[in-house]
Amino acid sequence: MRKYLAELIGTFGLVFCGTGAIVINEVSSGSISHVGIAITFGLIVMAMIYTFGGISGSHLNPAVTIAFAFIHKIKVVEASKYIVSQIIGAILASLVLHLLFPTNQNLGATLPAGSEMQSFILELILTFFLMLVIVHTSQGKKEVQNLAGIIIGATVLLEAMFAGPICGASMNPARSLAPALISGNLRSLWLYIFAPILGGILAALSWQKIFS
Repeated sequence: MRKYLAELIGTFGLVFCGTGAIVINEVSSGSISHVGIAITFGLIVMAMIYTFGGISGSHLNPAVTIAFAFIHKIKVVEASKYIVSQIIGAILASLVLHLLFPTNQNLGATLPAGSEMQSFILELILTFFLMLVIVHTSQGKKEVQNLAGIIIGATVLLEAMFAGPICGASMNPARSLAPALISGNLRSLWLYIFAPILGGILAALSWQKIFS
């Protein structure tokens, strides 16, 4: 249960701080800015990895868990429990944000600025590179593992910085699912579920071919 509770709390923190930054940026007339939102996502990912990495691995993301299951780094039964914990944590975070900001319409939901196919391809590629970084830092040398939080957090920050204005740079089905469900805005949700999962699987299989 320690692992699943760690995933629940870690994903709660990710969604609460990340999408919370988007909501507060909207209600405060842009005081946080796009750059601030990207930094918030990067920092909360880094913090949660260093907090819970030793317990659960700090997946915080169903796409990451599914990708690890594909290359047999986690058992399917355990992966399913990870995913349920992540989704519960994300939904709880969006519920709290809804209680705090009941007039906000989207609660930080990811929505494509252009076409759905454009955002699908972006999300797939972004998650591909993020998962490559995650799997390599988690399976690499001890010195690299010790820097995992900084490396992965910086990757999230980088990708959110340049792609966020177009696709939202979700790279995480739980992060997109929760605000969409609570706000009732389900438009384009499918792409934010399937694109990260596909990108994560392709990255894990590519890492396996290159490094193992």
